[in-house]
Amino acid sequence: MPKMIVSIDGVVIKEVQLTKDRTTFGRRPYNDVVIDNLAVSGEHAALQMSGNEVTLEDLNSTNGTYVNGKAVKKQALQNGDTIEVGKYKIKFVNEAEAPGFDKTMLFKPGETPVPAAAPAEGGNLNGALRVLSGTASGREVPLTKAVTTVGKPGVAVASISRRSQGFVVAHVEGSGIPLLNGAPIGNEPVALKSGDVIELAGTKMQFIQN
Repeated sequence: MPKMIVSIDGVVIKEVQLTKDRTTFGRRPYNDVVIDNLAVSGEHAALQMSGNEVTLEDLNSTNGTYVNGKAVKKQALQNGDTIEVGKYKIKFVNEAEAPGFDKTMLFKPGETPVPAAAPAEGGNLNGALRVLSGTASGREVPLTKAVTTVGKPGVAVASISRRSQGFVVAHVEGSGIPLLNGAPIGNEPVALKSGDVIELAGTKMQFIQN
């Protein structure tokens, strides 16, 4: 099923599966994908899905819609295309075209993508978050997705991304800065090791990798 991976400054903030014939994105809250940024128009662009083909259409946005760096009005998308809306980058993934596409390969511009190693029997990239405080204390959240977001929207949100060499944590949004082992997480993603403690919006979680 086709999907979009939305990121800003190299940090993935959401993944959206394309399940409808028409998916809109823009700043207004009624869009299927809401991108709350002043550079994004209220109704910025739409994706039209017909069978396995997806066409992007710019809805006369103020700042334009770009695919792989070129302004477009209407264009059929190919697997791996990057849509740019304001500061946001939206990677289009159509796994039907490329069943071998590795969903966990996330890299920033300038980095050389390294093919992800296939997990060994039993999985060498199994991770989980164990909640250490609050009403959910003791609960474990398995990190099975390419990107898992945790926290409280508008307060503090962090993302934990699964990469070929392990897991990294990054601050996504909110005025509250997540802490890793008591130290603030900056703008760059930070590699996690088993036993690390993440503190976010007053909740402590321990990262476990086995």
